[in-house]
Amino acid sequence: MAVKIRLKRMGAKKNPFYRLVVAESSAPRDGRFVEEIGTYNPLTNPAKIDVNEERALYWLGTGAQPSDKVRYLFHLQGIMQKFHEQKLQK
Repeated sequence: MAVKIRLKRMGAKKNPFYRLVVAESSAPRDGRFVEEIGTYNPLTNPAKIDVNEERALYWLGTGAQPSDKVRYLFHLQGIMQKFHEQKLQK
Protein backbone atom coordinates (compact mmCIF):
# COMPACT_ATOMS: atom_id res chain seq x y z
CA MET A 1 0.00 0.00 0.00
CA ALA A 2 1.65 3.25 -1.19
CA VAL A 3 0.58 6.19 0.95
CA LYS A 4 0.66 9.84 -0.11
CA ILE A 5 0.07 13.12 1.67
CA ARG A 6 -1.95 15.34 -0.65
CA LEU A 7 -4.62 18.03 -0.87
CA LYS A 8 -8.34 17.30 -0.92
CA ARG A 9 -10.40 20.11 -2.49
CA MET A 10 -13.35 21.41 -0.52
CA GLY A 11 -15.51 24.53 -0.66
CA ALA A 12 -17.80 26.10 -3.22
CA LYS A 13 -17.25 26.86 -6.88
CA LYS A 14 -14.47 29.47 -7.27
CA ASN A 15 -14.05 29.50 -3.48
CA PRO A 16 -11.78 26.56 -2.72
CA PHE A 17 -10.05 25.51 0.45
CA TYR A 18 -8.11 22.32 0.93
CA ARG A 19 -7.59 19.63 3.53
CA LEU A 20 -4.22 17.93 3.86
CA VAL A 21 -4.97 14.23 3.95
CA VAL A 22 -3.06 10.97 4.04
CA ALA A 23 -4.50 8.67 1.39
CA GLU A 24 -3.60 5.61 -0.62
CA SER A 25 -2.09 6.57 -3.95
CA SER A 26 -4.81 4.70 -5.85
CA ALA A 27 -7.68 6.60 -4.13
CA PRO A 28 -9.36 9.48 -6.03
CA ARG A 29 -8.37 13.08 -5.22
CA ASP A 30 -11.51 13.85 -3.22
CA GLY A 31 -12.23 10.26 -2.27
CA ARG A 32 -11.34 7.96 0.57
CA PHE A 33 -8.49 8.90 2.92
CA VAL A 34 -6.75 7.48 5.97
CA GLU A 35 -6.34 10.60 8.11
CA GLU A 36 -6.77 14.38 7.89
CA ILE A 37 -3.69 16.22 9.18
CA GLY A 38 -4.40 19.86 8.35
CA THR A 39 -6.02 22.56 6.23
CA TYR A 40 -4.89 25.11 3.64
CA ASN A 41 -6.84 28.21 2.59
CA PRO A 42 -5.17 30.00 -0.36
CA LEU A 43 -7.79 32.77 -0.59
CA THR A 44 -6.84 34.59 2.60
CA ASN A 45 -4.02 37.12 2.47
CA PRO A 46 -1.58 35.67 3.48
CA ALA A 47 -2.65 32.09 2.82
CA LYS A 48 -3.61 30.23 6.01
CA ILE A 49 -1.91 26.88 6.66
CA ASP A 50 -2.78 24.73 9.69
CA VAL A 51 -0.87 21.46 10.04
CA ASN A 52 -0.68 18.96 12.89
CA GLU A 53 3.13 18.73 12.95
CA GLU A 54 3.25 15.62 15.12
CA ARG A 55 1.07 13.59 12.75
CA ALA A 56 2.82 14.98 9.64
CA LEU A 57 6.22 13.94 11.00
CA TYR A 58 4.81 10.52 11.92
CA TRP A 59 3.50 9.90 8.40
CA LEU A 60 6.69 11.17 6.77
CA GLY A 61 8.63 8.82 9.06
CA THR A 62 6.54 5.84 8.01
CA GLY A 63 7.26 6.50 4.34
CA ALA A 64 4.31 8.58 3.14
CA GLN A 65 5.26 10.65 0.08
CA PRO A 66 4.05 14.28 0.02
CA SER A 67 2.81 15.78 -3.24
CA ASP A 68 4.77 18.73 -4.65
CA LYS A 69 2.40 21.35 -3.22
CA VAL A 70 2.26 19.63 0.19
CA ARG A 71 6.08 19.43 0.26
CA TYR A 72 6.18 23.19 -0.38
CA LEU A 73 3.61 23.88 2.38
CA PHE A 74 5.60 21.70 4.79
CA HIS A 75 8.72 23.64 3.81
CA LEU A 76 6.98 26.93 4.66
CA GLN A 77 5.94 25.54 8.06
CA GLY A 78 9.42 24.13 8.80
CA ILE A 79 8.20 20.54 8.94
CA MET A 80 10.54 19.27 6.21
CA GLN A 81 13.54 20.71 8.03
CA LYS A 82 12.50 19.01 11.28
CA PHE A 83 12.00 15.73 9.41
CA HIS A 84 15.49 15.88 7.87
CA GLU A 85 17.04 16.76 11.26
CA GLN A 86 15.30 13.74 12.80
CA LYS A 87 16.70 11.50 10.05
CA LEU A 88 20.23 12.80 10.65
CA GLN A 89 20.00 12.16 14.40
CA LYS A 90 19.16 8.47 13.89
